[in-house]
Amino acid sequence: MKKSIIVTIVLGVLLIGALSYIGYDVYKSSRDAKDLEILQSGTNYGYEQAIAAVMNQATNCNVVPLTYNNVTVNLVDVECLKAQGGQ
Repeated sequence: MKKSIIVTIVLGVLLIGALSYIGYDVYKSSRDAKDLEILQSGTNYGYEQAIAAVMNQATNCNVVPLTYNNVTVNLVDVECLKAQGGQ
């Protein structure tokens, strides 16, 4: 009789431990997914803002220099070039 009580208590403790671990793992996965979603949303917002800034400068007939890996490209709106060239 005593042996079955000890076995029941050990199994109960193991069950509680397993359920706690599973619960923590599910919580952590959920939190990580939310963090990734926030990061992606912030990245997309940054891209949108950068593109909007370049477009605003280019549509005002300004030359927009863009540099990446020590290479610079000057962008200008084609419509501005057409207006200046008389085409």
